[in-house]
Formats: sequence, C-alpha cells, structure tokens
Amino acid sequence: MTLSNGREYLAIPGPSVMPDRVLRAMNRAAPNIYEGDLIDMVAAMIPDLRAVARTRHNAAIYIGNGHAAWEAALANVIAPGDTVLVPATGRFAHGWADMAHGLGVKTDIIDFGRSTPLDPARVEESLRSDTKGRIKAVLVTHVDTSTSIRNDVAGVRAAIDAAGHPALLMVDCIASLACDRFEMDAWGVDVMVAGSQKGLMVPPGLGFVFFSPKAAEARARMPRVSRYWDWTPRANPEHFYQYWGGTAPTHHLFGLREALTMLHEEGMEAVWARHAALARAIWAACETWGQEGPLTLNLTDRAYRSHAVTSLRIGPPHGTELRQWVSQKAGVTLGIGLGMAEPGDPAWHGFFRIGHMGHVNAHMVLGVLGAIDAGLKAIGVPHGPGALDAATAVIAEAA
Repeated sequence: MTLSNGREYLAIPGPSVMPDRVLRAMNRAAPNIYEGDLIDMVAAMIPDLRAVARTRHNAAIYIGNGHAAWEAALANVIAPGDTVLVPATGRFAHGWADMAHGLGVKTDIIDFGRSTPLDPARVEESLRSDTKGRIKAVLVTHVDTSTSIRNDVAGVRAAIDAAGHPALLMVDCIASLACDRFEMDAWGVDVMVAGSQKGLMVPPGLGFVFFSPKAAEARARMPRVSRYWDWTPRANPEHFYQYWGGTAPTHHLFGLREALTMLHEEGMEAVWARHAALARAIWAACETWGQEGPLTLNLTDRAYRSHAVTSLRIGPPHGTELRQWVSQKAGVTLGIGLGMAEPGDPAWHGFFRIGHMGHVNAHMVLGVLGAIDAGLKAIGVPHGPGALDAATAVIAEAA
C-alpha cells in the first residue's frame, strides 16, 4: 500500500518548491519583447533584485544555470594564465575551480574536506605568501549544497584585508541567496553569483552575477571578454535585448517579478529568520533521532550549518532505502547525498539531504519530518524517540 497519492512534496536542495503565485504569474501568453509592459517591469525589477543581494551596485542576468553564472563571473575578471585561490568545503567549490581550469586559469585549492568550514586564517596565510600578487581572486562558496556547510564570508574579507592583498572576493550564493543572511556590500564582496531555482523560487534557467565597482575596474583591465559573457551591457543596457544578449527569458522574468514581490512583502530580515527557525526545527529532530541510532548531521557546529539545506549521514544502505521509502510511500522526495561519496561506492547509499529553501513553512517542514520518522520505523533503522516533539517545540517557541 502507498500513502503517496496527492500532491508530492519536493524536499531537495533545488529546484525548490515554486509558490502558486509564481506559477500563476508565469501562466500567460508570450509578451512583446521590444516595447511595453515587459521592458518597464524589468527596469523596475533590477533594484529589487539588488536589494535581495544587499548591494547598491551592479546586477547582470544570464540565461543559464549556476554553472553559467560561475563562468560569466570568471570570464569578466580572470584571464587565462591568471591564478585564483579556492578554499574548498565540498563538491561545489571544486566545481567552480574546475570551471576556472577550463578557462585556462590556474587554481590553488585549499581542501578543508566535507565536514569542516573554511578557516580564514589559512586563506590569509596563503595570500601573505603570494608576494608576487599571482592570485587575482578568492573563490568562496557561501553555502555548499552537498555538505550544507555555511562559510564565513565576512571572515574571508577580513583575511584578505589583513594580508593587504588586492585579490577580488568572489562568492557563490547559489544555495544561500534569500535563505541565509548575506550582505554583499557590508561584507566587502566584489562578485557574487546566484541562480533562480533555490531561494528565489523560480524555475532553473536564470543565473545572476552581482559586481562591485572594484570588480568593474578589473573588468575594464581585461584584454577581452566574449560578447555573450560581458556583463557591462547587461548591467547598463542601452537597449532591452542587451540585458540578455538576445531574446529575453520572458516567463522566467514574470515569475521572478512575483517572487521578488513576495520576498519584499515578507522583508528580508523576516525571510532569514523564517529559514533559521525552520532549520533549527529540522536539526532538533535529527539530533533526537541520532541519540539512539546511526543518523548524524554532517556538521556538529550549528554556527556553520546552512539554513537552506541539511546534509545527513545514516550509513549504507539506509540513506537510499529511506529516500525510496518516503518517496514511494509518503510522497516526499529527499535529496541524494551528492558529493559525499563517489557514485558506485557503497558508501554513497549512506547519505541524504533535506532541502528547506525558498517557499517553505512550518507545516511543510513538519510533514517532511513526519515522513522521515515513519520511514525510519518502516525500514527498521534505530533512532531516538521524540523527534517530532523536539521539532514542534522549536517552531512553537519561534512562532
């Protein structure tokens, strides 16, 4: 017997659940892309987008996913033969480094593993040793979606400044934007990249690059940037098509306009507080289950846990078995343990992730936790009792 009939719930770390308001905004006929309402809507939307990133400066939009945003950011400020420093705390820092390598950029990687946040002191040490100024940028992943590590971006800026180094600070906020607190200008970030499909609650397909005046100066020194990746016309277009390097992604834009309206109606401080409270409820349940069983959170220190995704270890084959049970029997899709072990390695089956980003509220989170609790019982994984009580206590106090 299955109890999964009805609306399925996607509890993966992106694409996230899309609000009905966003879906309704996208459900319309194709607009005129040369004049009229669409052009006016986008011009008014850019300041709201910058407000979510907490910057007064430049925003460029690309038709593409997070990987496209990675390449766009690199292409504008890093030339072939240049060097970047990559403090890696999981799969996605290595992915960004690999993107740089594909562009002919040298990468110095400091690997902190899969369960440890980056150490700004080691970043400072690396920059101090770079007496010839080889390093042009430090690439930081704010939240690594695979490990759920949330890194100290402001601490990295302090390390760069303490070393007296001119490197740009470039930050991947694909998993964290509009979920975890991020202050681009206040934290001294030069370039930030994000995607539409997570905290912004829009389908995959838009990549965002925000950049500071210092980064704009670095772009001006580049010998060349391809017409498509060049952020200059996108951030300061003379004609509407220059926002996109061609035809506008019309229906994504209608969805984004509604998503930004929702975020600003709630207020960014409230958005961050909501994600933090729901994350604490998930942690409370997981910590309770783990008191009498194999389940453990990937990070012990709450200060470095993401408020958008939680990565968990449960041992093979329980991770895969649990995901399959809650999907087939309860209609809840959990995230795979991406990057925690290589596919083909039996250990791969010992991890899973809970996505809690974007359009998510208390009853959604409690439904996911209830399905996991039932799944643990059904497949016979030992676990501590009282997890749902622990989660509801956190929600009751927060609300």
